[in-house]
Amino acid sequence: MFAHEFMRNALFAGTFIGAACGLVGYFVVLRAQVFAGDALSHVAFAGALAAVAFGVDVRVGLFATTILVAVGMGGLGERAHADDVAIGTVFAWILGLGVLFLAIFTTRSSAGNGTAAVQVLFGSIFGLSGADASIAAAVSVAAIAATLAAARPLFFASLDPDVAAAQGVPVRLLGLGFLAVLGAVAAEATQAVGALLLLGLVAAPAAAAHRLARSPYGGLALSTVLAVGSVWLGLTLSYVEASVPPSTAVISVATLLFVLAAGGGAAARLRRRLRRATPR
Repeated sequence: MFAHEFMRNALFAGTFIGAACGLVGYFVVLRAQVFAGDALSHVAFAGALAAVAFGVDVRVGLFATTILVAVGMGGLGERAHADDVAIGTVFAWILGLGVLFLAIFTTRSSAGNGTAAVQVLFGSIFGLSGADASIAAAVSVAAIAATLAAARPLFFASLDPDVAAAQGVPVRLLGLGFLAVLGAVAAEATQAVGALLLLGLVAAPAAAAHRLARSPYGGLALSTVLAVGSVWLGLTLSYVEASVPPSTAVISVATLLFVLAAGGGAAARLRRRLRRATPR
């Protein structure tokens, strides 16, 4: 498997993308902003459609739209915490723009552009060149560094924003910065698993880590490991069984990890209840 350049590029880029998704995803789940992540997946596709419709590099559309819209959602919400009303409003607006860009795209696009749009929708990690993989790794490293640098105050602001604000933590600035990082990660992860499925890589490993870890930093580390493991195992499965798309395999592994974690947690709670109910 490692003898093929496309696999080496996919594993290299996927490792960093998975790590970024695991780190950022843990805070997405902790801050109850999964809906925001779902909205950004549609934003990514709308931005990509706009880019290919007007002959702009797809990455420009991806990063510009996801980061700007993510920050915009935070600006509409209280303390830069995008609420359901703000997200839903932006969601509907983006879907409307997506319809417009799709109409322009279908009338102006060529076959090559059509292929580019499908790749954005479903992911094209096996098609990454060495330069593409390096860019993906660089963006992911920047997102990881920003998340780790702000991890302590971000934990504080996520768990108790009122007390954090009283202690001088810039809660609003942190919220806007986090959403900007989430937008960048969503744009980069689109290359790996596609706009339709990127939420699974962001949310599923993080949700599993929340159920399994006993400390915040332990959960952060576990979420990263699970996300990277999902990418590696998914790419391996897709290589072994060529009929399975890599994005499908990656998200299937991530979802299975969450199901196992949820099932294990439910079984543990049931055992505790039975022990308490059993007379001694």
